[in-house]
Amino acid sequence: MLSTLRIKNLALVADLTLELSPGFCAVTGETGAGKSILIGALNLVLGERADRTLIRSGADACAVEALFDIRQPHAPWSAFLEENGLDPGDSGQLLVRRTLTSSGASRQFVNSSPATLPQLRQLGEWLVDFHGPHDHQSLLEPARQLDILDAYGRLAEAREAFAALVRRRARIDAERSALVLDEAERARQLDRWRHQAAEIDAARLQPDELADLESEHGRARNAARILELGQQLIGRLAEDEGNLLAGCGQMVRWIQELTRLDPGAGPLAAPLEDGAGRLRDFQNTLSHYLDRIEVDPARLQQLEERLDLIHSLQRKYGGSIAAILQAGEAARQMLDQLEHQASEAARLEAEASRVQADLWHAGQSLSKLRRRLIPKLCQAVRKELADLGFARSHFEISIESIAQPQEMSRTQAAGLDTVDFQFTANPGEPPRPLRRIASSGEMARVMLALKTVLAAEDEVPVLIFDEVDANIGGETARVVGEKMRRIARRRQVLCITHLAPVAVAANSHYMVRKEVAGGRTLTAIDRIEGEDRVAELARMLGGHTPAARRHAAALLASADESNR
Repeated sequence: MLSTLRIKNLALVADLTLELSPGFCAVTGETGAGKSILIGALNLVLGERADRTLIRSGADACAVEALFDIRQPHAPWSAFLEENGLDPGDSGQLLVRRTLTSSGASRQFVNSSPATLPQLRQLGEWLVDFHGPHDHQSLLEPARQLDILDAYGRLAEAREAFAALVRRRARIDAERSALVLDEAERARQLDRWRHQAAEIDAARLQPDELADLESEHGRARNAARILELGQQLIGRLAEDEGNLLAGCGQMVRWIQELTRLDPGAGPLAAPLEDGAGRLRDFQNTLSHYLDRIEVDPARLQQLEERLDLIHSLQRKYGGSIAAILQAGEAARQMLDQLEHQASEAARLEAEASRVQADLWHAGQSLSKLRRRLIPKLCQAVRKELADLGFARSHFEISIESIAQPQEMSRTQAAGLDTVDFQFTANPGEPPRPLRRIASSGEMARVMLALKTVLAAEDEVPVLIFDEVDANIGGETARVVGEKMRRIARRRQVLCITHLAPVAVAANSHYMVRKEVAGGRTLTAIDRIEGEDRVAELARMLGGHTPAARRHAAALLASADESNR
């Protein structure tokens, strides 16, 4: 249900907070008092197109907040909030807020999460159902009429089974389309993937070889200079005149002579002898290293050719050997797919035939269920219409179904059927499609009859009726009020009305009024009870005379008595 509606700087509203009750809420007031602002505010906060001229004069922005109680089990919006990364809120409440600036910028939030307008509109479809005197277009659409029939029969499971098959058929068709290539294009594709796969396979790449190749190439390219430097080191260590090892030997002999002269100099020999040993070890290591260095122009050329090949493949297929190998695997898969295209096409064709057969069977089963439902729904709606003053009216539903499986290419997810709601208020006149009914009063009552019948199946928690009681009165108006109260046993109903017999049936009554404060006109709304409600009902009945007040009090007493 809608718990709280706050409106700030919208049209004639400066700052209004409306706490709403469950059940049937009637909204009344003088013509022009601003009752339609409530509808405009809810449309705005639920994602409808914004008109910045609605911003109150002198304000830079307007804002609307709507707080919903969403503790309804198995409701669609719970999964929707999770799938779209929107804050689920606390304690089963959903706060929707939208602001509109004078520049035309709009910001919207669901609980604490920024949201998009399409997300607000989707939530709005689940949360609030609007019905106004000129806003019955949803009922005129064949798709919506089919939704109503299926909701009445609780056919959601059968309908979803059919829709799943339609989605499966679409995936198969997409896969089949992807396989369709003309012969010349197929040959070009085969050449392309064969070339790529063969080129990468022929390279016989190893995942870690590039680093080793680059290291070996560096040595081979600089082999002459490496040998030159190595020989210089060897010469300085052992071969040149005055080399380091010969010098160390002479120094050891001098220390030995020194030790004979002064035994205390003996420890001086150890570090020198250790250093001479380390130089001899270095000489051996260097000699072994130089033995592996060879000036080999042929090997250098091999390494350069290999590196050139790898760099060329990197430029074509990716910056690493791993990327090249991955490209080769992808090429082989595409090649395999093209080479086996005929068998894959045959497999998809067979699967498409199976799905088409299942689709036809599921569609026929759904059609049979709908055809059984139609007489029951028509009878229920006729009964409600009789209560609403159409005692001799006629309501019926025509249904047309696809007759042959070959025609199912145009099948939508809703099934094989198209329905048309038809109505006439005049005996002797044939029923006509609802879209051809000119009278908004007739449309309003047909809508109310359907809503009454569907009250147990429809899951939208808030219904808003904006003057749908136009062009009715008397006993019919009383019945309209009773039906709205009956609908409100299962969901919240807000009804903007000018008829006292409708308003008197409400569980709670709100009055919209204009007032002047600080030289400016404001719209305000208050919940009224007791004598205030009697006075408002008397105004609606024709004036503030004692007779009107007595009539209003009697209507209230009668309504309270009948609803105990």
